[in-house]
Amino acid sequence: MPHANAADESQLRIRNWSILLKRAMAAKNLIRIDISSDTVCPWCCVGKKNLDKAISMARDRFDFEVHWHPFFLNPTAPAEGVDKREYYRNKFGARAESIAARMHEVFRSIGLEYNMSGLTGNTMDSHRLINYAGKLGPEKQHLLVEELFLGYFTQAKYIGDKAFLLEAADKVGIAGAAEFLDDPNNGVQEVKEDLARYSSKISGVPHFVINGKQELSGGQPPEVFLRAFEQSV
Repeated sequence: MPHANAADESQLRIRNWSILLKRAMAAKNLIRIDISSDTVCPWCCVGKKNLDKAISMARDRFDFEVHWHPFFLNPTAPAEGVDKREYYRNKFGARAESIAARMHEVFRSIGLEYNMSGLTGNTMDSHRLINYAGKLGPEKQHLLVEELFLGYFTQAKYIGDKAFLLEAADKVGIAGAAEFLDDPNNGVQEVKEDLARYSSKISGVPHFVINGKQELSGGQPPEVFLRAFEQSV
């Protein structure tokens, strides 16, 4: 009988080691992605959509953690907002129409309709909210950025409108957003520090840093992200 117990214990140890070995072999590498972006940058929206597609294609091999960081395409943009079409005409002149047409085409390629209606303006409040969401977890932050992009680029929502920001926050379950945004000083210092740390040495967005090794700029296609994932581990 003692011999039988010893044999049983040996088999149990072997089985446990086998389970642990399989788990270790199945463990996936974690890929951290840091993204510098502005919430009124159309190519940032395109880049996010392509990144999301690449992540969905690679989830069987990797785990992902995405962090969003601020960038200001127009730091002096007015808080009250200006007509989007008028702003593009003033900024790009005769090229404004062709640029808009190109963005319509690009957005359709990712399943969205680009909307040039509404206002554009200062993005500080949106970056404050994104930074706040990041403290609740990278997944919440990533979902919030999606809602902000969809609202601004496809539904003519104004990125500086507090009601829109709170609507987006509510959709993804970000508690305390209203109280946070009520004080215009909340999060400003954090945004400035994040800007200095992640975005001070770049001149355009979107900018992606993958595992601190691979850097990509612009609305890259999914296959470029997939290649960068492989090269970063």
